[in-house]
Amino acid sequence: MSKRIPIFIMSLLLVGGLSACGFAPESSLKVGVKAPAIQTKTLADVGGDFSRMTSYRYPDERMYQHSLDKALQQGKPILVEFATPGHCTVCDVQLQMLKSLVNKYDPEVLFLHMDQYENPGAFKAFNVKGDPWTFLIDRNGVVQFKQPGRMLYGELERQIERVRASGQG
Repeated sequence: MSKRIPIFIMSLLLVGGLSACGFAPESSLKVGVKAPAIQTKTLADVGGDFSRMTSYRYPDERMYQHSLDKALQQGKPILVEFATPGHCTVCDVQLQMLKSLVNKYDPEVLFLHMDQYENPGAFKAFNVKGDPWTFLIDRNGVVQFKQPGRMLYGELERQIERVRASGQG
């Protein structure tokens, strides 16, 4: 009998492990549709108290400046990151990586972090189950990219560049 683990069992272990972190590969919001223009919490709404915005230990205030509805009115690309590091270590890693992208693209691209504990309405509006999830929205408010799970810096940077380039001319 072979000592190799059958692919089926490996798949079950992977999905089970991701589910334990809160990740479920489901969202019915499709690429090509308008992003929901909903009000989300901002740092100003909570008097500058990060603990009322996020379970992230090292938040970057630039990711908490805009409500989604107001961000959509600015005519800039928007990256919305659904991540709840309070129960998801993969989310913590994802947010660390995003800080580097914020440093590179702010203020040309708006970055919004949605924590499930503090912005559950955003999770519902995007029909996100589990996290992390990354959405890129173009200048016209249309979802151009969505990806469940952790992304690498280069992968996400390519998508940001693609969305930035699509609206210039």
